[in-house]
Amino acid sequence: MRFNFVFPFLLLCFAGVVSANEASLKKALMINFAGEKIESVKKTPYLGLYEVVVGGELFYTDEKATYLFLGHVVDPQTKRSLTSDRLQEIKDARRISIDSLPLELAIKAVKGNGKRRLAVFSDPNCRYCKRLEKELAKVTDVTIYTLLYPVLNGSVDTATAIWCSADRLKAWNDFMLRDVAPAGKSCETPIETLLQTGQKHGVNGTPTLIFADGSIVPGMITADIVEKKLGAAAIK
Repeated sequence: MRFNFVFPFLLLCFAGVVSANEASLKKALMINFAGEKIESVKKTPYLGLYEVVVGGELFYTDEKATYLFLGHVVDPQTKRSLTSDRLQEIKDARRISIDSLPLELAIKAVKGNGKRRLAVFSDPNCRYCKRLEKELAKVTDVTIYTLLYPVLNGSVDTATAIWCSADRLKAWNDFMLRDVAPAGKSCETPIETLLQTGQKHGVNGTPTLIFADGSIVPGMITADIVEKKLGAAAIK
């Protein structure tokens, strides 16, 4: 779910009146968000509003679910956005089980003893994905599962050529690290399945890294941060 509005704060009117409790609010909101997962409904300490999280997005509603408020609640004393702080908390708490991913459809690279595990949703034409690959080249003792996630224009053809190569890992490394284009082959691929998997888990950008403890890091990170995350995931 995405709200594409220009205004920084928007008020939407919803029909229906319910009692002021989280269960009934959630039930009322489900009518307006058919097909969307309402992740949480929680009362806030300000203005009698309830926080609602849907598809990783946060908005507020009144005690009767009559209105939806989209925007930031700001503490005037500290000038901090309470909404931004809460979104960060939600982001940090979010988890995807690495074993719930179709790892058998990944391009698998075993480095060193391969004991640690990392899955990466990656688009071959994403420049940040290429930068990440250069960082991952510095990391060892890990098994990396690259899940092809061609969301940029023209990326499906490149991803297909890589998957259909005789040596997929070599074709991936050649393209991502050395700008060597894969041979223009065509075959049956798992790309549609991987795209559906990413959408199911709310992966909306590349690269997105999933660690063994389920923690998620969207975007390019350096090798030292990867090492820290791998280490932290290994002891949990």
